Amino acid sequence: QVQLVESGGGLVQPGGSLRLSCAASRSIVGLTSLGWYRQVLGNQRELVAEVVSGMRTNYADSVKGRFTISRDIAKNTVYLQMNNLKLEDTAVYYCRAIARDIRDYWGQGTQVTVSS
Repeated sequence: QVQLVESGGGLVQPGGSLRLSCAASRSIVGLTSLGWYRQVLGNQRELVAEVVSGMRTNYADSVKGRFTISRDIAKNTVYLQMNNLKLEDTAVYYCRAIARDIRDYWGQGTQVTVSS
């Protein structure tokens, strides 16, 4: 099985920056998508950013211009650079990998708290 481990969460002030990392235990054959999702208690889990086949990236409207998703293929790692953080960015952030043959992997989540 593939394990995804997120790191880099923490407490930051509004306007601050944070970089999340998600490392896979091994290379995923047939990978089609890597993404970051977030969830607040009582809310639906939402897509924040993803990179899909062809290296196309997609971002939630709420984070466009502030967040950047990137990959380091050699390290089996995907990153989420978060700048100009806002109070509403507070959530548990999860990484997700989707691969062929209906394989779907989720990390355990990392807490991001934006507070003044």
